[in-house]
Amino acid sequence: MSNDGHPMKGHRFVAWLIAAGIIAASPALADTPTGAARELATKTCAVLAARVDEIPGSGPVFLRSYDSSFGQGPTAEPALANAAFTYDNALAAIALTACGHRAHAQRIGEALLSAVNLDRAGTKGRLRNTYRAGAQTQRPIPPMGWWDVVASRWFEDPYQVGTATGNVAWAALALLTLSEVTGKTRFRDGAAVLAEWTVQHTRDGQGPDGFTGGVHGYDDAPQVLTWKSTEHNTDLVAVFDWLDRAGAPGDWSHQAKAARAFLDAVWDEASGHFFVGTTPDGVTVNRAVSSLDVQLWPLLLHGALERWQRSLTYAEGAHAVDGGFDFNDDRDGLWVEGTAQAALAFRAVGRATDADRLLAEVAKELSPSGYIWATRQPSISTGLAIGPSSATDDFRYYRRPHLGATAWAAMAALSWNPFTGQRLQPVRVRTTGSK
Repeated sequence: MSNDGHPMKGHRFVAWLIAAGIIAASPALADTPTGAARELATKTCAVLAARVDEIPGSGPVFLRSYDSSFGQGPTAEPALANAAFTYDNALAAIALTACGHRAHAQRIGEALLSAVNLDRAGTKGRLRNTYRAGAQTQRPIPPMGWWDVVASRWFEDPYQVGTATGNVAWAALALLTLSEVTGKTRFRDGAAVLAEWTVQHTRDGQGPDGFTGGVHGYDDAPQVLTWKSTEHNTDLVAVFDWLDRAGAPGDWSHQAKAARAFLDAVWDEASGHFFVGTTPDGVTVNRAVSSLDVQLWPLLLHGALERWQRSLTYAEGAHAVDGGFDFNDDRDGLWVEGTAQAALAFRAVGRATDADRLLAEVAKELSPSGYIWATRQPSISTGLAIGPSSATDDFRYYRRPHLGATAWAAMAALSWNPFTGQRLQPVRVRTTGSK
């Protein structure tokens, strides 16, 4: 653990978890190798379960994405103080399943499923990017918002009440994971509703076939996001393939081929890496930005091509920093979540030593609150914008204790592939063709 992480506080926290019997309740840890991976899995699984248990009862919950009392950056601002990002909570549900805490995972899954079945706009299948943390007792479940005492009115954030395609896909993956382990088809059917929303609202055949970014902004003035993201289309390949394997009604293999065709279109054979997506015209490939996750996640898919493994070499050249990887290629700091993702990708292609090295670095980033820090440095850039009205690349990560980073750390430590819902075996590769 780094000096900023207060190692003695971290050890005391783990000691409390052992005394409380939380760590012992993680049967998945029995198969985890000893060393940094096992210790990391133990700690992250424990804190995720403890955070669910902090919310009384056994009903649906969303977890807060950031601990506002620790770290750097504007975590105390109203838009973040009680924000439960859909992506982070989907990751938490998957990680808790990997940890063996199925009842905890299901509480988050029930909240996602309730949000799927009825949005405040009266639609079925639309998820908002962010909800309010805590027990979810209202119907429909309201998206994130806050009362401003000075202005004496209710505020909402245009990104948080929007719907990003990738967030919808990750929620679907969480529901499919729960369907797999519980045998309850209502979770699978909820995932199918989400997938159908993406087909109806984001499918775009112009230029590279695939799916666009989603919807941004308030309900009375929504903006359609017309760019296409390699990350989003990777997520959807996993969702559509899984729905097809699970026997969900619908022609999901056809949709999987469309999303997969986009990956083929943005793969650059000359440099051995994936471009981040397209510009807002949905056609022109965006070559201006490099993103770590789009080099990693395709390697976790069923039917990943052997030549795609070259993207790891590209990432090592373009994104590597001391201890791990940066989000983009300016290499201004360590992105802990992405470093955990890289560990999982290395494990997938058989580079176990590299995976273990990265997990040892991630294990240093346990915060006093129990969550993993989002960054090692005070702040890092991404090269991306928060929304279409942003004048600069204003999306940054700060050194805050982060639910998403914690969930990725748990999955990587447990060698859990969120795209398949199984412990990771070296991904089967194909040398020719595409799905």
